[in-house]
Amino acid sequence: MTNSKYESAMSETNLSQFSFPEWEVPPKRVVSLVPSVTESLFELGFGGSLVGITDYCSRPAQGTGNMVRVGGTKRPDLELIQSLSPDLVIANQEETQREQIEELAEKGIKVWLIFPKNVQDSLDLLRQFLALYHSDKDVMKVNSLQVAVDYARMAGESEPATPYFCPIWYDFSDGTDWWMTFNQKTYPHDLLKLFGGINVFAERERMYPIAADIGSAKSEPAAGRDTRYPRVTAAEVIAAQPELILLPSEPYSFAEKDKQVILYTFADTPAVRQGRVFFVEGSYLTWYGVRLAKALQSLPEFFYRH
Repeated sequence: MTNSKYESAMSETNLSQFSFPEWEVPPKRVVSLVPSVTESLFELGFGGSLVGITDYCSRPAQGTGNMVRVGGTKRPDLELIQSLSPDLVIANQEETQREQIEELAEKGIKVWLIFPKNVQDSLDLLRQFLALYHSDKDVMKVNSLQVAVDYARMAGESEPATPYFCPIWYDFSDGTDWWMTFNQKTYPHDLLKLFGGINVFAERERMYPIAADIGSAKSEPAAGRDTRYPRVTAAEVIAAQPELILLPSEPYSFAEKDKQVILYTFADTPAVRQGRVFFVEGSYLTWYGVRLAKALQSLPEFFYRH
């Protein structure tokens, strides 16, 4: 089984028609196709405008419990969305299929397509939410988060650099085990860099088809497909010699049995020899927006050694 979430839902073509909408009045009926956006809108006090969310929008539990669910993030129920008469649909470029976005636009529904690739993008997105809703009541909250990011960066620069490996999916093809990870063009890479983390696969790009990515065939042109989430083999990980291995709870939910595979397979790495293989809450790595605050509180402990 492969995780199609990272198969490049939309390419880096001109998507200006789905850029940040400048509204004279705040939207009153919003559908969020992004779990981290749903959480952020509630945290900033705009949850009351949401009329539809995805099946994966689980936070905050109290706010989202009885809301209309429009399906998954990749292929939501477009007819259901249309029936909700939204002023705005917020989607993510690497999640929702391009044809889905274009079909919503053809129905006359305004779509805002977001694509944060780093920590600063995440902070800027929160500021855009405030601008969208013509609100300044939480400006201090966002500014405080910016200060916390700047402090984390300074603290990380004073710590010894830590080469790490963070798989986000595990599977096998043609008898070869592989682990999907992320490179330097992604949000989690930039986030972990704050704490002195050095991504051992920062420059590794995904190759197509999968046989090429795991080294058993020649690669073909990416042709607009996402290259930011490579699949690496055990030999690549061992050669990279990570000093820290993080096993997130999502999108692939690494369990104890997976950790045992890691410990056995990567026994000849500093991370395993030094007992530095840890489970981590996956949303801290991949949910941009207000969850960044929790990431800043929880992730440094894996990197700081004092």
